[in-house]
Amino acid sequence: MSGRRAERLEVALLLTLTFATGIVDAVGYLELDRVFMGNMTGNTVLLGAALAGAGGLQAAGLAWALAAFWAGAAACGRALRRTPRIWTARTTGLFGGVGLAVGVVAVLVARTPPESSRAMALAAAGVLGACMGLQAATVQHLGVVDVPTSAIDEQVTGLAADTGRRRDQPWARRTLSIALLGSGALAGALLLRAHIGLALGVASGLALAVAAVGQARLGLRAPR
Repeated sequence: MSGRRAERLEVALLLTLTFATGIVDAVGYLELDRVFMGNMTGNTVLLGAALAGAGGLQAAGLAWALAAFWAGAAACGRALRRTPRIWTARTTGLFGGVGLAVGVVAVLVARTPPESSRAMALAAAGVLGACMGLQAATVQHLGVVDVPTSAIDEQVTGLAADTGRRRDQPWARRTLSIALLGSGALAGALLLRAHIGLALGVASGLALAVAAVGQARLGLRAPR
């Protein structure tokens, strides 16, 4: 595959993960004590409000999600510390691991809904938070500009600030990142009407598909 086509495929795969993150964040906020799994900016703001006793927010759950995300990102940093900043077999393994872990959570919550078990809700939030931290750090390691897969503050800012100032701004990536994160949240909310396990199952399947396609089309071009 040519370099240009490989770059486009990589962007498409990461945008798919952005959509999946929207699903997981919708599950976290709507079903797991109003906690985001991938958006740590939102969790930090909510944690501050929770510490003031506002809105019935649970500080413990928010702090737990932040800690889990940090742990996942830290583990990824160690795993990729000596690897090149391109798609390698280790990249595939990390994305595939995220997909498998989210799938396991989907099966577990299908059997024990988090609303009926506080322990299950905390366990699910911890695993999902760690997965999103691992995923975000892996994407950051790849260094693809304007496709963060989670928080999109910089994309919104850049899209607005560069209007009329730059003709070469990556508006397509920025716009798609914003749209797909929101669309993923919409899809997640709709899937939750059927079952939380279905929503997480779709997110799991997308992550596994990204890992498989990435390895087949991109991973083979990189040194292991």
